[in-house]
Amino acid sequence: MFAELEAKNTRDRVLQTLLVRERCTINELAEAVEINPISVRHHIAKLEADGLVSSEEERHGVGRPRRLYFLTEKGREQFPTRYIRLTVRLLEQLKDILPAPVINRLFTQMAEEMASDYRNEAEGLTPEARLDLVRQLLTSEGFNVEVVKEGDAYLIRESNCPYYHVGQNHPEVCSVDQTLISTILDVPAQKIQCLLHGDTHCTYVIPVNLIASTDIQTIESDLPDKTRL
Repeated sequence: MFAELEAKNTRDRVLQTLLVRERCTINELAEAVEINPISVRHHIAKLEADGLVSSEEERHGVGRPRRLYFLTEKGREQFPTRYIRLTVRLLEQLKDILPAPVINRLFTQMAEEMASDYRNEAEGLTPEARLDLVRQLLTSEGFNVEVVKEGDAYLIRESNCPYYHVGQNHPEVCSVDQTLISTILDVPAQKIQCLLHGDTHCTYVIPVNLIASTDIQTIESDLPDKTRL
């Protein structure tokens, strides 16, 4: 138990070093954390497996390129910033003034406005193309997204949430991505997993037949009256 706690503390120091210095070699991390490079490599491997750290090679003068390590977006999310604290305080003030339905509507309206331009692009697209549009929008908002088809449904999985720290105190923020998905696809998205509840993903289920029927209706609406089914 003590060894696990010590290892976690060491990995936290590695993350903090990368947060401050942004990009470091193994030797630089070893010097900052005050452990040997072999141990640093062990901790870095664990952090990479958890998706918190990534790396790339950089040419540095003559000789072999060096490998630099840096925080991923998921890694940066481990460190709430003053902007997150400010957002949380602002929401607390709004909740003291406005009733809960109004707060929920504000989040929904914000998401609908974010999706409005993409919704126009979605008109007439195939279900797969619209799902890809959803993936692009969520990715641009900071989500890591995977869209897979399982049986008679599409699953939209988010392995991270850019609103996670805010959502811990204000779960209403979860309505943002759900509204984005539902608005672009023009069908309700059912949430079956949530990171805030301890799940490994936020997962939304979209029945295939709902997207397909919406696509058919869109095509029919573009046809002359005599040629509609």
